[in-house]
Amino acid sequence: MTNPAMMPVAKLSGYVTAVPTPFRGGGLDESRFSRFCDWQIRQGAAALVVCGTTGEAPTLSPAEQDRLVRLAVEAAHHRVPVIAGAGAASTSHAIDLARAAEREGADGLLIVTPYYVRPSQEGLYRHFQAIHGETGLPILLYDVPARTCSGLEIDTIVRLAKLPRIVGLKDATGDLARPARLRRLLGNEFRLFTGDDASALGFFAEGGNGCISVTSNVAPKLCTQMFDAWARGDGAEATMLSALLVRLNRALFAESNPVPVKLALELMGHMSAAVRLPLCQASEGTRAEVAAAVAKLGLTTPVRQYRLAS
Repeated sequence: MTNPAMMPVAKLSGYVTAVPTPFRGGGLDESRFSRFCDWQIRQGAAALVVCGTTGEAPTLSPAEQDRLVRLAVEAAHHRVPVIAGAGAASTSHAIDLARAAEREGADGLLIVTPYYVRPSQEGLYRHFQAIHGETGLPILLYDVPARTCSGLEIDTIVRLAKLPRIVGLKDATGDLARPARLRRLLGNEFRLFTGDDASALGFFAEGGNGCISVTSNVAPKLCTQMFDAWARGDGAEATMLSALLVRLNRALFAESNPVPVKLALELMGHMSAAVRLPLCQASEGTRAEVAAAVAKLGLTTPVRQYRLAS
């Protein structure tokens, strides 16, 4: 079974939860956020990612991002690593975010490729190289071309992996041929995480180390049980547990993340479903789909044990 306590980012494996940002009255709901981080750790999350896509980072002010990192660090209390999102369209802004996260006590950084500006592969390399030179924290690259229109090619990832503090990749391309190829090129130390909950088990089978997950917000124990079954070689158990997550995975991506997952967490009593514009509340169809998926697993309150319904 995975033991995340004090595990450095460069050795991380398992399910890492990409934490949403709860809002109240237009501002941060700090108490809900802190309690949710603690609950995630107690339910088995290997690490927490804050101020990422799921955390609505583009809508947060610099002061809010600093505060969320600090709150997560305090809630984690050295039990698991806290990884701060530090992605931006400009390199200078990303460097500012990385430095601030380091000051607030983050254990690592998750840095997405610059969005909107569509740099070349050389531009992407220089972007990450510049950030790497301005922080002492380990860095996970984040490749999600469907959102950024700026994908990392294999050769660029291999080149970046030669920098000493670039220790891994969150791959949200959905391409299951990539982890095996990257593993052959980069060896066993480089961390490979999927950002696609629906294909997580297949990613593990191709050499992946874990998942930076939306679904684990709602079902952290079940996700961790699935990964642990795979890690100990029990493919049948892992497959069975993965099948239980299919409906939930589908519901949580019925609309743009994090709209559905925050709705699920509201149904569970963890936080408000409120999101900031340009996101807006879920459609009636999505609300029904999310409610049915949460009910199917018996996750109606945050303290209930999982009842794996038939």
